[in-house]
Amino acid sequence: MKNNYPRKIICLTEEPVEWLYLLGEEWRIAGVSCYVKRPADANKHPVTSAFTHANLKKIIAMNPDLVIGHSDIQKDIARDLVASGINIYMANHRSLEETLDYLLFLGRMVEKEQKAIELVSKYKSKLEHFRQLSSKLNRLPKVYLEEWDDPMISGIRYFSEIFRAVGAHDIFDDVSDRGILGKDRVVEWSRVRELNPDVYISCWCGKALDLEKVKQRQGWSEMKFAQSDMVFELPPEIFLQPGPALFEDGLDYAYSIIKKWSDYDSVSSK
Repeated sequence: MKNNYPRKIICLTEEPVEWLYLLGEEWRIAGVSCYVKRPADANKHPVTSAFTHANLKKIIAMNPDLVIGHSDIQKDIARDLVASGINIYMANHRSLEETLDYLLFLGRMVEKEQKAIELVSKYKSKLEHFRQLSSKLNRLPKVYLEEWDDPMISGIRYFSEIFRAVGAHDIFDDVSDRGILGKDRVVEWSRVRELNPDVYISCWCGKALDLEKVKQRQGWSEMKFAQSDMVFELPPEIFLQPGPALFEDGLDYAYSIIKKWSDYDSVSSK
C-alpha cells in the first residue's frame, strides 16, 4: 500500500461504495456487493459478494489491500478472510451519528479526512434544516416503519431517526433505539392496531411490498393510514443502508411524506 493507504478496496456492502465516490476515491474500489445501486455507475465494478455471503476465492485471488464489511451478519465472512490473511474492517454503526463517525473514519483511511469533515458538516446542517422545517407544520403524524413482514420488524435506528428528524413520531422509537438486531425489533400487529398510526411505511429488506397480503391483516381497513391512503413503500437502497443515501436523498424523501400527510390533515380537519 503506497503511503500506507489502501489502493485496492473491496466493499461487502453498499454504503462504503457511495462514500468512496463522494470522497472522489472510487478508483480504489476493486469489488462490490451485488446489491449496489448507488451511484448509477457503481455496478461497473466486479461483484464479489452478496450481504450474507461472499466469493472468498475470488476476493483472495484479487489480493485486496482492505475489505470493508458491516454488522454481525457478515461476521463469518470476516472470520474466513482474516484466516486467509486479508485485512478487513468491520463497521457496526446503527445510528445517524455513528454513520457520520464512520464517514470520518473512512476518510482518514483514504487520505480524504478534510473532504469527509466537509460532508459531515453539510449533512448536520441538512438535518437541522429539516428539523426546523418540520417544526413549522401544524400537526405531526405517528408513523409505523416496517422493515420486514414475517415476522414483523420495525425500522432500525437510523431509519427511525431520519423520520424523527423530519417531525414524525415513530410509534416504535423505543424499540428502534434499543434493537441492534432484527430479532430485537420484532413487533406485533395487535400493538400497531392499538397505537393506530397516521402513516404506514414499508421498506422491506430484499423484497417488494406485498400490499394485497398486508391488507389481509386484521382491522387494516379501520386504520387511520388505510382510510387516508397514507401507505408508502420506500426504496431500501436509500433507507436501509447506513450511508450517504440517508442524507443525500432520504431526508428529502421522508419530509415529502410528512408534508403530504400534513397537507391532507389540514384539509380534512376543516
